[in-house]
Amino acid sequence: MGSPAAILLAVLLAALAYVLRVLRALVWAPHRLERRLRRQGIRGPPRSLISGNGADYGALVAAAQSRPLASFHHAIVGRVAPHYREWAARYGRPFVFWFGPRSWLVFSSPEVAKAALNDSTGTFDKAGNGGGSNPLARQLIGEGLVGLTGEKWAHHRRVISPAFNMERVKGWIPEMSAIASSMLDKWEVQGGTHTEFEIDASKEFQTFSSDVISRVAFGSSYEEGKRVFQLQEEQIKLALLAMRTFYFPGFRFVPTKKNRRRHSLNQEIRSSLRKLIEINGRKCEDSKNLLGLMLSASKTDNEFKMGIEEIIDECKTFYFAGKETTANLLTWATLLLALHKEWQDKAHGEVYQVCGKHKHPNAENLSSLKIVNMVLKETLRLYPPALFINRTVTRDVKLGKLDIPAGTQLNLPIIDIHHDVDIWGANADEFDPLRFADGKSYHLGAYFPLGLALPSVLGRILRWLRQSWRLQWSSSGLRLMSHRPMFMRR
Repeated sequence: MGSPAAILLAVLLAALAYVLRVLRALVWAPHRLERRLRRQGIRGPPRSLISGNGADYGALVAAAQSRPLASFHHAIVGRVAPHYREWAARYGRPFVFWFGPRSWLVFSSPEVAKAALNDSTGTFDKAGNGGGSNPLARQLIGEGLVGLTGEKWAHHRRVISPAFNMERVKGWIPEMSAIASSMLDKWEVQGGTHTEFEIDASKEFQTFSSDVISRVAFGSSYEEGKRVFQLQEEQIKLALLAMRTFYFPGFRFVPTKKNRRRHSLNQEIRSSLRKLIEINGRKCEDSKNLLGLMLSASKTDNEFKMGIEEIIDECKTFYFAGKETTANLLTWATLLLALHKEWQDKAHGEVYQVCGKHKHPNAENLSSLKIVNMVLKETLRLYPPALFINRTVTRDVKLGKLDIPAGTQLNLPIIDIHHDVDIWGANADEFDPLRFADGKSYHLGAYFPLGLALPSVLGRILRWLRQSWRLQWSSSGLRLMSHRPMFMRR
């Protein structure tokens, strides 16, 4: 056993090493990166040592959202993400801003976005998504497919992909249609004998998408998973707060009020999911849905093996990503169709022509709905589920004439690119589904609405889910009205 002096010296040396690491992270590394970017003409708002530009960012958003809307319009970038326009106008593009010592280098160039999103060399790592190195932000999705990289991502994807092959997803269409039909029947009853009636569309679509995801992916229902969804809504707010603030190493272990709540939420969500897996696991084992495939993988001894904690992480990811993206899209699409009666009429007419007036949709119908697809694509352009996507540069790389050092976090502003007049024309802030007429598409760097890195397997089910709702609603006896958020009977 060492002498007290030796122990004290060891403690002091350990403390000194920790302080030096913190100083390097807080002062030296950010200062070196800032100088390197400035030499190339990349500037940004002056930052504070601890919070970076967090306070400036918060003030911009608060000021933008405090101003009442004189009229409804789709020019939303200056309201929901004002820093993309304000700081770009002041410092040029690209520009850099900071959350604590963490830089966000903002590129609004479609070519840069395309290079980062199409990269297969590992140069642009998606570890910056879902909170990046901030464990408080990553609690929302855990270690699910959305936040994984490398071999672990490939392993999870190999297990999960078969649950969402096209033929299997087609088989879910009748169940999706039945859930949509049940929701619309409930609305009819709720409206009673009134010609016009109001519906909280956002809330209804949250329940609808939650129920579909629960049933087809996990063999449960919205009611069974209701508590998980409620807890995740609170967790979203805390995760967003964490993403916008500097994470001091080890801070998650400090028992602040928010940290205690974060820990409590995470534990309760995982406990609830574990119970759902136990309840539904037996009946899912012989099925080929997501939960069944993951449970089968948990019992193998090969490279496909998944542990129960990994399964819980995937459940968290799909519950959150599946519900939020779909519910938000359906809400915005409903509003846009209410505002643009001519497109509502076109969508109705197409559904009647393709499916008949009272028939439920099927997989063959969906591929023929060109107008419906155009409406959904334009909705995703104007109101993408995610405002941005991050990529972390893993090695020094040249982007155009710029030398970007390893460790830099690229911020690709989906919302800004989707509303860029240089890409979409002078009417970029207007609803115009004709942009996507005749199957027209835009390259990945100009149009990437599911920019939260949703895996293609999840994107596939969400596309079917959205179209199933549109078909079922179009064949119902309801019409959307624009002067108020109301429905009326035809």
